[in-house]
Amino acid sequence: MSEYNAIVRWQRQLTETFIDSQYSRGHHWHFDGGVTVPASSSPHIVPLPYSVDANVDPEEAFVAALSSCHMLVFLGIVAKRRFVVEHYEDNAVGVLEKDDAGRLAMTQVTLRPAVTFSGERRPTPEQLETMHHQAHRGCFIANSVKTAVVTEIVEPRETP
Repeated sequence: MSEYNAIVRWQRQLTETFIDSQYSRGHHWHFDGGVTVPASSSPHIVPLPYSVDANVDPEEAFVAALSSCHMLVFLGIVAKRRFVVEHYEDNAVGVLEKDDAGRLAMTQVTLRPAVTFSGERRPTPEQLETMHHQAHRGCFIANSVKTAVVTEIVEPRETP
């Protein structure tokens, strides 16, 4: 078993009444490695200026966590099969909408990994599909949520 920690800090500004709901949702996520991430509610949920558009919101972080987990598992699988990856990019998209119970939920996350391979050995489309499927099954973040996680493989780029 492993434990993971994050410290989330928010502070009311002296100029904010708070009970009128007109307060900044800007806050910070602090991680044990020393990284601090400016965070906020999504401007789609809480309008500006009470959200901070430049900050990461929990919905974006959720999508990024799924994408990052998939990528890390995928890279491990590919390395064991002795394929060389030069570049991996995923333009992942999450959908926030009402679920079957009428509650707002991230109902789907679509991963769109575009992988650039180099070297003599390149995976076939079937091998690529299999490795992404294995990565999805091995991603413990995806295994932890009820959101549908879809992978749409993007054609690999050729190396120059």
